[in-house]
Amino acid sequence: MDYNFRDIESKWQRKWAEEKTYHVVEDEKKSKFYVLNMFPYPSGAGLHVGHPLGYIASDIYARYKRLQGFNVLNPMGYDAYGLPAEQYAIQTGQHPAKTTEENIQRYRRQLDKIGFSFDWDREVRTCDPDYYHWTQWAFERMFNSYFCNDSRKARPIDELVKRFEARGTEGLDAAQSEELQFTAEEWQRMSEVEKQQTLMNYRIAYLGETMVNWCPGLGTVLANDEVVDGVSERGGYPVVQKKMRQWCLRTSAYAQRLLDGLDTIDWTESIKETQRNWIGRSEGTEMEFKVADSERHFTIFTTRADTIFGVTFMVLAPESELVDELTTPEQRAEVDEYLAYVKKRTELDRMSDRKVTGVFSGSYAVNPFTGDNIPIYIAEYVLAGYGTGAIMAVPAHDSRDYAFAKHFNLPIIPLIEGADVSEESFDAKEGTVMNSPKAGRTAFDGFSLNGLTVKEAIATTKEFVKSHGLGRVKVNYRLRDAIFSRQRYWGEPFPVYYKDGMPQMIPEECLPLELPDIETYKPTETGEPPLGRAKRWAWDEKNREVTETSRVDNVSIFRLELNTMPGFAGSSAYYLRYMDAHNTTALVGKEADDYWQDVDLYVGGTEHATGHLIYSRFWNKFLFDCGVSCKEEPFRKLVNQGMIQGRSNFVYRVNKAADEVAASAPVFVSHGLKDRYDTTPIHVDVNIVDNDVLDLEAFKAWRPEYNDAEFILEDGKYICGWAVEKMSKSMFNVVNPDRIVEKYGADTLRLYEMFLGPVEASKPWDTNGIDGCHRFLRKFWNLYFDNRTGGSVVNDEEPGKDSLKSLHKLIKKVTEDIEKFSYNTAISAFMIAVNELGQQKCHSRGLLRDLTILMAPFAPHVAEELWQQLGGQGSVCDAAWPTWNAAYLAEDEIQLTVSFNGKARYQKRFPTDASDEAIRRSVLDDERSLKYLEGKRIVKVIIVPRKIINIVIK
Repeated sequence: MDYNFRDIESKWQRKWAEEKTYHVVEDEKKSKFYVLNMFPYPSGAGLHVGHPLGYIASDIYARYKRLQGFNVLNPMGYDAYGLPAEQYAIQTGQHPAKTTEENIQRYRRQLDKIGFSFDWDREVRTCDPDYYHWTQWAFERMFNSYFCNDSRKARPIDELVKRFEARGTEGLDAAQSEELQFTAEEWQRMSEVEKQQTLMNYRIAYLGETMVNWCPGLGTVLANDEVVDGVSERGGYPVVQKKMRQWCLRTSAYAQRLLDGLDTIDWTESIKETQRNWIGRSEGTEMEFKVADSERHFTIFTTRADTIFGVTFMVLAPESELVDELTTPEQRAEVDEYLAYVKKRTELDRMSDRKVTGVFSGSYAVNPFTGDNIPIYIAEYVLAGYGTGAIMAVPAHDSRDYAFAKHFNLPIIPLIEGADVSEESFDAKEGTVMNSPKAGRTAFDGFSLNGLTVKEAIATTKEFVKSHGLGRVKVNYRLRDAIFSRQRYWGEPFPVYYKDGMPQMIPEECLPLELPDIETYKPTETGEPPLGRAKRWAWDEKNREVTETSRVDNVSIFRLELNTMPGFAGSSAYYLRYMDAHNTTALVGKEADDYWQDVDLYVGGTEHATGHLIYSRFWNKFLFDCGVSCKEEPFRKLVNQGMIQGRSNFVYRVNKAADEVAASAPVFVSHGLKDRYDTTPIHVDVNIVDNDVLDLEAFKAWRPEYNDAEFILEDGKYICGWAVEKMSKSMFNVVNPDRIVEKYGADTLRLYEMFLGPVEASKPWDTNGIDGCHRFLRKFWNLYFDNRTGGSVVNDEEPGKDSLKSLHKLIKKVTEDIEKFSYNTAISAFMIAVNELGQQKCHSRGLLRDLTILMAPFAPHVAEELWQQLGGQGSVCDAAWPTWNAAYLAEDEIQLTVSFNGKARYQKRFPTDASDEAIRRSVLDDERSLKYLEGKRIVKVIIVPRKIINIVIK
């Protein structure tokens, strides 16, 4: 029986689907194990070979855990909303639902060909109303909740209303947009609209004025990761900063819990540190500064209140409301010009770019300790969302303040004795504090920090600020509230209508509010989002249904929200929905949630460290507060797969004079001869190159202008050049996995992607090495079948000692490597073991059964076929993972290196229990020693146990 991988793979893919081999249900008799991949966005380009890398890695682990007896949940779905489908709809007029469905079907065909153990009965699609029903439901729960700082959890907004009715804001400690103070009586006198406006200050899902990345060309707000160098990643349209009223989620309320949770999960330290930096906890002091010659005051946040004597200027964020108030008429034109510049810069640009820019406002602040006037500048390196959007600048001890002071020729006053005040050194953590000369002019006689350590000085200043009413001690976080509105069509609709200008929630029992059809997917002519074009997009409050937009009367029929939710809305809780995908009454039922609980293994890219992974953790913590999720952290272990880079190929066109180009066919010279000519390298489609050899006829057919191409060959072949680059259509180095599967089989693809290198490392795709994995599978097959006759060679003999050692060495290695996700070394061990067993001519049925089970996670199709041929019952997926026996690994012999005067000459094997004397005699009697001993005197024989024998001769 020949290894016909095409027939084998199609046969087992069909059987798995028919027999629902990977369908899983809750089973209290088995321990659960939940494996999850970050689900794909179904683009029109389909999968390339880089996409399955993480899926294969997680699939191997899922199959391994099933073989260990776990009840494994391994689901898959599609992150189906997004800007690419909408842009394509604008260009072609096709409904995004149609193109998305076509793309999903293509992805499904490709995924099935690779042989994943996904339970497709649990598939979710974020664009399915049955799915986004629960995204809308969660949003409504957030709208009707606030975050209580005392209990550190979300609580119903009704509790807050009752508190206001009884005590107003007295003693209230809740997350809020701005600090409000009012009594119960003042609350009672508020109108209904005023009460709703007040509650908006506390809701976890709230409407707020916020600075956004606005892209006029796309007509929508973009997330930071959708903007590159000031333009949209998709389309390259200019992006500006703009203040807009947007739906936001109060993620900042969960900042400390998000930090604390990192200590409880098995993630890489690099990802944890990235999140810690993004959340950015800092303990410090809020201090109030008076504006000189004015009644105005403003507040700054500093982690180093002790450096107050080193303040030489203040800086406002360009978005701060104080900018307009503090800009003097003389500086107005210069400030306006600077603000126009900053509008074109994203926050990421401003955080990463170290160039110094800024402008003087014309106003001064008064140092509360010294009484000195300090100039107030406006600069992009200060962000409105962190702290108060205003800072006191201490250039002697901060690199950005230092660069700014040098650029604008502002004073620099060191405060630490012996401090190195230079561009390279800003270490204010060591040494003792000395008050600056300005300390003599302090309004607070007797206050001195001289001689204190930095730690002592910080504590002393904090206490002084607090006791003298100059400010308060506070913890700040860099984490911002998430902007949750997008001016797009293809996204989850908000379940919101507007009454008296205030948002109202669609009744929960009326969900989902489904996305309406529209004819054009661009913003309206008046600048409204695309949903402004919908003919049926109004809420009939009396009949509790969507009705015609033309019927809006603001009495019983009201306009619906025109924005849609962002992409991360649908991906923030999909792991919970997989647990109970067909539940019509809840996001996840208690029974399913209690069984599956959380994700044991989550596999995805590092690019989601500060986006999806923070949003989903926040979302899950909120649902945990609501009693929906039984675990506070959603993902117990996280593995980040690396990127498969493209291996580009080049042809070399011989350059001709301008008058020759039109008159003759293009000439291409092979790589080894190109230095003899004046050439231009051109990317060529890697799919018409095999082992760097160009298919000449395919190349001619590739582009019309190459139909008559001529070639200068070497040894009768055209050899292409190559380079490792990002896999991209523009470089023609995208490799379609379908092509690999067709030529070599899915099992070869799976093995090769894992064999390229460690799962977490980025590595180049190189089809030149894929033959090796395919040959290995044929060698593996030949342990079961005669490669000449095709007949079975399996026998029922007991395996020999060497064969048992080869097998159990492999069991130990593969088990340990799978646990470490070191799949490349596991595959190397397979190759060694198969070679050894082949040399040993071992065809023992019992041994081969264990070998087949070991192979099943990596190459499931061939493993299923061989399992059946061996007489195995059911699917190999339900076999028991072999365990290794240490007795079979015990060494009967050891191999030692024999050296003469320290130079290794040969190796020799000895029984493990051989004495030093026996080893000595055996070596001296060995024929190979005679030529080194002839005519020499043995001075001594040195034996290093289990390593070497060194014979010293003269």
